[in-house]
Amino acid sequence: MTRANGKPPADAGEARDEPSADAGEARPGTARDRAKADRRAALLAAAARLFAERGFDGVTLEDIGAAVGVSGPAVYRHVSGKQALLGAILVDVSERLLHGGRVVTAAVSDPVTPSTTAETPHDTPGDGPLDRRVAEDPRSRARSASGNSPSERNPGAPLLRALVDFHVAFALAEAEVIRVQDRDLDRLSPADRRTVRDLQNAYVSVWTAALAAADPDAETPAERRVRALACFGLINSTPHSVRGVAAARVRPTLTRMAIAALTA
Repeated sequence: MTRANGKPPADAGEARDEPSADAGEARPGTARDRAKADRRAALLAAAARLFAERGFDGVTLEDIGAAVGVSGPAVYRHVSGKQALLGAILVDVSERLLHGGRVVTAAVSDPVTPSTTAETPHDTPGDGPLDRRVAEDPRSRARSASGNSPSERNPGAPLLRALVDFHVAFALAEAEVIRVQDRDLDRLSPADRRTVRDLQNAYVSVWTAALAAADPDAETPAERRVRALACFGLINSTPHSVRGVAAARVRPTLTRMAIAALTA
């Protein structure tokens, strides 16, 4: 996920440290381990909500533990600290955003291939409150977009529409995490910050490739990047602007505006 203010990620060419061990653990198999994994997922969900409401500095581990019925010291049984919680949240959402963009691209490129429900990193049934997924399969949105009339004029247009549909749905589903990313990205550990930025840059590349396919000669790669980031800024403003408005009413408006921004 790129920042809500549309700022480009840092250079992807930075030396990359190992990401936090707290991000992306496999779901264990025993009942005790599953219970521990569920508790950790609940802690991540509570942390995302509290960070969104109060900011990283306004939340303590005791606050997060209390939100799920765990004492402050006991939180350390599940995560190494508050910064590790932030890293797990933002790495996870960046991985899922990139994965979804690639699923959409593959579906539009090969719409005949039978699809199954798209899995995202760490996507295992019952992963807990943080395991929010965009309700509609990205492949389904991609196939719906491929039937729009612009495809008759421009073979690249369906992919742009499908990516917009996906990102708008994702932003509406992940409003809390977008607020956290926009405000607290710089509070990540160096390793997690580089991981998030690498994922962000890869996601930008999905969009710039789609823009190039839609109109190969219109702009330079740098200009396409500016266009993609401006579109992200528009869509990712959602958490700051749509409170009190039903998502069903917001989604078509955001989609039309994003398409207009991409094609202006």
